[in-house]
Amino acid sequence: MAVHESKTLATSSELLAGHYDTMVLLVDDQAMVGEAVRRALSNQPDINFHFCIDPLLAMQTAEKLKPTVILQDLVMPGVDGLSLVRQYRDNEATRSIPVIVLSTKEEAAIKSAAFAAGANDYLVKLPDNIELIARIRYHSHAYLNLLQRDAAFRALRESQKELVEKNVELSRLINVDGLTGLNNRRYFDEFADIEWKRAIREHTDFAALMIDVDNFKGYNDTYGHLVGDEVLRSVGRVIKACAQRPNDITVRYGGEEFVAILPGSSAPGVLAFGQKLCRGVEDLNIPHSASIVAKVVTVSIGGVSTVPCQGESLLAAIEAADVALYDAKRSGKNRIVVHEMHHTTQNTP
Repeated sequence: MAVHESKTLATSSELLAGHYDTMVLLVDDQAMVGEAVRRALSNQPDINFHFCIDPLLAMQTAEKLKPTVILQDLVMPGVDGLSLVRQYRDNEATRSIPVIVLSTKEEAAIKSAAFAAGANDYLVKLPDNIELIARIRYHSHAYLNLLQRDAAFRALRESQKELVEKNVELSRLINVDGLTGLNNRRYFDEFADIEWKRAIREHTDFAALMIDVDNFKGYNDTYGHLVGDEVLRSVGRVIKACAQRPNDITVRYGGEEFVAILPGSSAPGVLAFGQKLCRGVEDLNIPHSASIVAKVVTVSIGGVSTVPCQGESLLAAIEAADVALYDAKRSGKNRIVVHEMHHTTQNTP
């Protein structure tokens, strides 16, 4: 019995000293918020972070991930954040997990409703990093102290570690192109549509760019496919370096073709982005003797900018960008051509 008590005290001491990792689950439909929270926590080695962008998967994710604290957005498409808080409290697996509600408003009525639904805390998003980290640590430590009284706590850390490793690997396999390290077509199909629908809801600019390596077949025929793969990697790195904002999406679309989605970018911003990208690829100075454009590898870019309306499709924007890419190729390559989508007429330059 004395040995058992000694182990219990040691476990409690380690927990209070912060030796057990915190697992944060953020449920928010905004990719930009997810990236901001990730960055805020990135220099905290004992805090693990998981982002759920689809509120319909929140409960399932919470049950599998076993977080020590949930950051729950209030306003999401199709799901009320307070309803999710009530679901957490009604579920045996998530009943005791601390929930910090994130809201855009500091209103007493909203705050009261959040606490009535079962929230443990309330923050106006996004708070400064110091406050966010402090609240996360406080609620996580209180929850872990509660769990350590249960035998299941002994397996918690190992379970979390395995889940994090599996999540990272699964995300890599599902969403990342193995050759270039950019996102793949699967990722594009999911997240580009999310940004498109957000632009419709918020009446904001949406931009898409189709990027193609000029005379790439000739390059492969001249230098070989292995060297051609290295060219695609290099072009991918330039595209990624140009798209620095958290909600920018860069994708290898297929073969030598890439796509960039730039939420919030108007036509002048798309033009500036494309010109920078063309210069960046040309400045790689990769020899291309088979090119009819230059002595080095270059890219052509078709861009489109629009403020989408309800009923319009993302596919129409991609097709408009593809038409602009064709115009860039036809007019000499190694350049960007930008079209603006019009809601009642065909796309024009």
